[in-house]
Amino acid sequence: MAGISRLMTSAAAVGGLVFVLASSEARAERATSRAGDGNSIPAGHVASSSSAGSILGVVQEENGVPIKGAVVTALGATTAFTVSDGSGRFEFPTLSPGSYLLRAHLKGFLASPGAAIQVRPSSRASSSIAMRRASSAAPSVALPPPVVFTAGVGLPAAAIEPLPAQPKPAEDAATSPAPANDDHSDTAWRLRHNRRNILQDATGLAVIEVAEPVPDPSARFGARDTVDRAPTQLATSLFGGAAFSGQLNLLTTSSFDNPQQLFSGNNFARSVAYISVGAPAGSGADWAVRAALSQADISSWVVAGVYSTRGPARHRYDIGLSYATQRYDGGNPAALRDVTDGSRNAGAMYGFDTFTITPAIVLTYGGRYARYDYLDGRTLISPRLALSVAPSDHFRINAVASRRAFAPGAEEFLPPGDNGVWLPPQRTFSSVTGRPLEAERTTHVELGLERDLGTASAVSVRAFRQEVADQLVTMFGIDLAGLPPASLGHYFVGNYGNVQARGVSTGFRTVAGRVQGSVEYSLTRAEWESGDESAFLALRMPSSGPFRAGRIHDVAASIETDVRETSTRVVIVYRVSNAFGHRPLDDAAGLDSRFGVQVHQSLPFLDFSTAKWEMLLGVRNFFREASADQSVYDELLVVRPPKRIVGGLTMRF
Repeated sequence: MAGISRLMTSAAAVGGLVFVLASSEARAERATSRAGDGNSIPAGHVASSSSAGSILGVVQEENGVPIKGAVVTALGATTAFTVSDGSGRFEFPTLSPGSYLLRAHLKGFLASPGAAIQVRPSSRASSSIAMRRASSAAPSVALPPPVVFTAGVGLPAAAIEPLPAQPKPAEDAATSPAPANDDHSDTAWRLRHNRRNILQDATGLAVIEVAEPVPDPSARFGARDTVDRAPTQLATSLFGGAAFSGQLNLLTTSSFDNPQQLFSGNNFARSVAYISVGAPAGSGADWAVRAALSQADISSWVVAGVYSTRGPARHRYDIGLSYATQRYDGGNPAALRDVTDGSRNAGAMYGFDTFTITPAIVLTYGGRYARYDYLDGRTLISPRLALSVAPSDHFRINAVASRRAFAPGAEEFLPPGDNGVWLPPQRTFSSVTGRPLEAERTTHVELGLERDLGTASAVSVRAFRQEVADQLVTMFGIDLAGLPPASLGHYFVGNYGNVQARGVSTGFRTVAGRVQGSVEYSLTRAEWESGDESAFLALRMPSSGPFRAGRIHDVAASIETDVRETSTRVVIVYRVSNAFGHRPLDDAAGLDSRFGVQVHQSLPFLDFSTAKWEMLLGVRNFFREASADQSVYDELLVVRPPKRIVGGLTMRF
């Protein structure tokens, strides 16, 4: 209770300091800030969350002339829509980190090819979209009248010349004698006047165009625009102009400790199918549904839905839910020991409200509710409160207070974070001691300062304090008496004890041409309180750094680059620390590292309309996706995680 009281005192001090700093300067500077146009977002939205990113770009013709009123869509971790202004500029001020596909649509122009772009946390990505006028695609020489299918399949409307007028019959149809075999029944009349099907080509049919309204640049892409555009879009192209956007992944994943295992049958290879579909909901919101499934000795699937509103608005809501299940059909007794029927199920829902108190002060609050059927305490609640204050356009103060409940094995059921690939539950796990599994609970308080250096760089400093109860330890490659060894497809988990940690960190991020990167250094001190399983776990990790007194040094870096000549995008993340857990005694060399590499290779010869195909290849030995308020030891106390390789095809439409 004393530790909790100290945390509450710290949180109160943090809140008081933030409001004192913001009260005067925020009012003065924001009172004179410029009034934005219909597409601009108050600065508070940009800094609404320390983990959000943004995209700023321009839509222009091939000769560099800006295009006004183009509807730009961003499909990825979330789905967002905006409209380019008079100078062709567009902005997505608050996006969840991850990969996005950008496209632009406007009447009179061909839909732009999809452009892949990566959004990093608390950073701004840039993009330029080129569009070509539809008239420029028309053939320069006269063509014979095209054969037009009734369903609209054929040349684009811009390339179809008007059909020649048919000569008027010499005598009126009413006075013309009817053929002897003419059927005047009601059924025959309907058949003669019914629309012909796609297999019956027509040479003299009228082409009916549906009027497509030009989007208002001062308005968001909303419900009315969606309804008006839908008939034309669906008739024009299967993917190119449809209001729906989506992604389809056909992947294969496997794990290995050494390269030789890649060529053996013991690498736990599995096929994974993933699909995502999203669309605007009304005039100021978006929805998306995602699902993934896998079939092997582990049959698993996961489905999730999200609903989020768009700004500018005083309140912006982000709501979602997910459900995942895993059923093991193998014979490993360790995997079946904690599960009587061979299956595990996990469900979660969350809701957050981003409240713009003033243009300079933004409060985000909400929580997550989760239920794991394999825990004794199945219900986990994780509240979170974040405050962002922007005294000036290039300076931000961020404060966070949260209590995060994290279940053992939750990484198998949670959606991925930044740079992650959506996979269903892939591995089995069990308690290292045979005792019931306990959830880890982390109370986190943080205060950070962030300063922009121009338009492409920023520096940050933050201080944090944590209290962790039942810190989780995850172990691969250990042997327990009477059980098969834990290797690639199975791991053991346990609770080491309680820990109090406090630390500071400083970071830098920048964008230079085709390359964008970031680096952060942190220094942490911790005090451990051993638990019931501490002695057993210490025997399994005799050289583990975190249980020794001293300072923990940690460096995390990421770099992303686009090779435009070959349409290749490369993402690399790397982390070095002196506190990674080890199993063998001879691994106590001091520093250890984790890495992740992803290569996205565009396949333009497979593209049709605006659908974009990519080949994905990724290798990593990070075990968990990073979270802003997770325990500093969540990744450090993963012992000998295997390398995971993911490859396959991705199509965005």
